[in-house]
Amino acid sequence: MKDLAKQFGRKLREVRKLKGMSQDRLALSADIDRSYVGRIERGEVNITLEKVYQLAKVLGCDIKDLLP
Repeated sequence: MKDLAKQFGRKLREVRKLKGMSQDRLALSADIDRSYVGRIERGEVNITLEKVYQLAKVLGCDIKDLLP
């Protein structure tokens, strides 16, 4: 499962960068702590589906674009 969190984190970082968004801006827009966004991107935490949908909405993408 840890590998899945890392894969998700890599996809999130990839999409975020493609959208030209900083971690700070993503965190602020998604109402998530910036350090938590960093931990998600490094695959250190497992996040809820609610947070995944929140991130997808802020990034303006479909949730499937964030899944590994």
